[in-house]
Amino acid sequence: MSIESKLTELGITLPEAPAPAANYVPWVISGNLLFVSGQISALKGRLGDDLAVEQGAEAARGCGLSLLAQARAALGSLDRVARVVKLGGFVNSTATFTDQPEVINGCSNLMVEVFGDKGRHARAAVSAPSLPRGVAVEIEAIFEIA
Repeated sequence: MSIESKLTELGITLPEAPAPAANYVPWVISGNLLFVSGQISALKGRLGDDLAVEQGAEAARGCGLSLLAQARAALGSLDRVARVVKLGGFVNSTATFTDQPEVINGCSNLMVEVFGDKGRHARAAVSAPSLPRGVAVEIEAIFEIA
């Protein structure tokens, strides 16, 4: 089954690939790797302060949808993705918040849902005292290209 068919089956509609917010490009292809710049959540706030883990996970899923939109824009089709190699997740959170992995799972779960075993990846899930524009989550990705 094609990835586009899988998205339809899952009821997932990807957003338009967001334009860069500053002086960088949304993605770079080097060899057989696609590096997608950090995609930020629409949700603003801080985990451990005014946001719950579930809200953070939903924000991370939104970042994942933007990552997929960028990958499709770069490759023309998500069927060219051979593997999700790595996600780097940043969570706007308090010094005492320790559930960053559960937040970034919102994106990780999406990748496995869409790509199956090819969606299983290496990952970082770290705390940040603030993120651009006050958003709750930012996630970057590396994809292997078939």
